[in-house]
Amino acid sequence: MISIKELESLRREIIAGRDTNKPRITVCGGTGCHASGCVDVADAFKSALKSNGSEDSVDLIVTGCHGFCERGPIVLVHPGEIFYQKVTPQDVDEIITETVGKGKLIDRLLYRDPVTNEVKPLESDIPFYKKQMRLVMGNNTSIDPTNLMDYIAVDGYVALEKVLSDMTPEKTVDEIKKSGLRGRGGGGFLTGRKWESTRNAAGDTKYIICNADEGDPGAYMDRSILEGNPHSVLEGMIIGAYAIGANEGYIYVRNEYPLAVANITTAISQAREHGLLGNDILGSGLNFDVKVTRGGGAFVCGESTALMASLEGKPGEPRAKYIHTSEKGLWDKPSNLNNVETLANVPLIMKNGADWYSGIGTGSSKGTKVFSLVGKINNTGLVEVPMGMTLKEIIYDIGGGIPNGKTFKAVQTGGPSGGCIPESMLDLPVDYERLAEAGSMMGSGGMIVMDEDTCMVDMAKYFVDFLQEESCGKCVPCREGLKRMGEVLTDITEGRGRIEHLALIKDLAEMLRDASLCGLGQTAANPVMATLKYFEDEYTAHIRDGKCPAGVCRELIMYSIDSDKCTGCGICLKNCPSSVITGEKKQPHVIDNENCIKCGICYDVCKFDAVIKR
Repeated sequence: MISIKELESLRREIIAGRDTNKPRITVCGGTGCHASGCVDVADAFKSALKSNGSEDSVDLIVTGCHGFCERGPIVLVHPGEIFYQKVTPQDVDEIITETVGKGKLIDRLLYRDPVTNEVKPLESDIPFYKKQMRLVMGNNTSIDPTNLMDYIAVDGYVALEKVLSDMTPEKTVDEIKKSGLRGRGGGGFLTGRKWESTRNAAGDTKYIICNADEGDPGAYMDRSILEGNPHSVLEGMIIGAYAIGANEGYIYVRNEYPLAVANITTAISQAREHGLLGNDILGSGLNFDVKVTRGGGAFVCGESTALMASLEGKPGEPRAKYIHTSEKGLWDKPSNLNNVETLANVPLIMKNGADWYSGIGTGSSKGTKVFSLVGKINNTGLVEVPMGMTLKEIIYDIGGGIPNGKTFKAVQTGGPSGGCIPESMLDLPVDYERLAEAGSMMGSGGMIVMDEDTCMVDMAKYFVDFLQEESCGKCVPCREGLKRMGEVLTDITEGRGRIEHLALIKDLAEMLRDASLCGLGQTAANPVMATLKYFEDEYTAHIRDGKCPAGVCRELIMYSIDSDKCTGCGICLKNCPSSVITGEKKQPHVIDNENCIKCGICYDVCKFDAVIKR
């Protein structure tokens, strides 16, 4: 057991025992860098430091996700926060000898601005990081997520100390209400009101639940927070438990996140060992503990009532919310559900104050938001920005714009339930209200960028198909409505579309919104309606002209060979899987369109731009 004073004393002892001038190497250990080989890089550093006797004179830390996933594996060398990208085990000895030992930079590993060609040695100077405000993700680059002492050294659990020693549960709820924190899981509900409703609900048994069932395609914000700074989420849960009167908590995380599961499980074990979970936490009288439950990956289990049904061992199906889960949730007890990022914001608010937090962002959207910036973008990764930053700043200043000189077409925000925002609205500030006005939503933070080669009808079809597969099938409007909408979109993309289909889509969208049981069905038509609103000309081109302007929908594509450009090299003929290309060597070739399977291989392999796609 440890008291508040003993925890404060431990923090002072940890900080006093650390030399801030000591060389330190941090290797990004997020899942993205795992895929790029960061484990081998970290092992190479360990072996090299051991072999040259530098184990005690140089600190090596494997951290959480640094965010710039496009450039992994990432290594930072301190002092100086020198940023090295795409590091391999073969680079390790040189980094230790030249940079750590002599302070020299290794040019080939440094970031080079693709526009100006200017070298940016420091992380803080790189455009990807320069405009960010990394509050929730800030410690991901400096602490070992499996080491509680690292978290304590950066003021971890200071907020909990403050709450337990100076604040009543009611005052804690009021502080969260005053901050304006809204749920980062998609709905954007005011967190303080949720806490207040659960606290005021009748009953002695209450639960606080962390929703880590992140299922949006391309989204991995919650995973990276759990992987990189699990104690921040735990601290938020403990504060929330104190505020609402809960003694038991659950973290519902999808089983596809093995590193997140491992790191949060380790964090829970460490917190128990040091009296931060269990009975009489820090001598305050608060009894609270947390369990991890792994979900099977069903998208619908991100919905609150479906998640709670799954926790109970039942099929993950939502129920009608005539009674809110704050009154009757898990096992019919008052239950508070917040997502990972929401809970990670709580210690920041309690430590720095509600006034500080509410000073960031816009009128009704406070604080920062973490987005996964993916798709047709130069700088893929996680970005954390203050609410109110424009889409243009995120996509061009941070994201580096569109690759290969292509033109920006749209950005899809809010996951499968969000909408596509066109180029004409790039100056739109990103907050809950402005995105909703544009026909999209904040969602959990997925941001998929699309270029001129994206077919918006095909994009809408993709998300409808995804949601149809993920629908639990419990209610008829969602189950049958999505199926019929998918069939209509398939007809349009395969050349069987009729102009009256557009009115049918709008009717189906209205029915889904008004009659579906849960948020999955109610928002399922958002991608379709947004693309119809901003790109109706693409729908009509598919229907009236029988053409896909982006050249994506296979049944509407025709390939031909420009005889003036064709050199008769024969590469298209050799690679055609259906043998429909004919022609003599050094003579123009011809495609038999009646038997062409429209695979596009001829278009891809032609070195003379002789194959035309239309």
